[in-house]
Amino acid sequence: MPYAWQDIDAAPERSGAVSHRLVVWPHRALTPQGFVWFIGITACLIALPLIASLGSPVLWGLLPFIALAVGGIWYALKRAWRQGEQREVLLLDRAHLSLTRHDPGRTDRHWQANPYWLRVALRDDGPVEDYLTLAAEGREVELGACLSADERRSLARELRQRLAALKENGDDR
Repeated sequence: MPYAWQDIDAAPERSGAVSHRLVVWPHRALTPQGFVWFIGITACLIALPLIASLGSPVLWGLLPFIALAVGGIWYALKRAWRQGEQREVLLLDRAHLSLTRHDPGRTDRHWQANPYWLRVALRDDGPVEDYLTLAAEGREVELGACLSADERRSLARELRQRLAALKENGDDR
């Protein structure tokens, strides 16, 4: 799944205090090496018909369109790769919850709340199936926009369990 939980020490001076860190990222279809291979193979396959036109003026008529096609594919894949740099980072301990969303080309967006009052909801009336939201203190934010419906359900279940454990155990006392 494209998210990971990490337990970290919330404060070294408070023994036994636990904080949770969640990082959510979008799926990636290609690795950087796969990107190079895909562009190379695509360029070769598109260039194959040019072999028949070598030495003729037709080559110069086709060459700009082939270069434009390979350039368009390269641009689209690079743009998709850049969108893959999106991250949502949630920091959670007994007294504080902080959510930061990093989108490429935009300033980071931050949201904070008291976890005691936090509501984790999977809504059916959202823009996608099982729209995952966090609500507290009169504000509601989306979490896991890049996840599938199954992944959002799983994340909601795990987040509720961690919140319940923090409330029950009183980790920082």
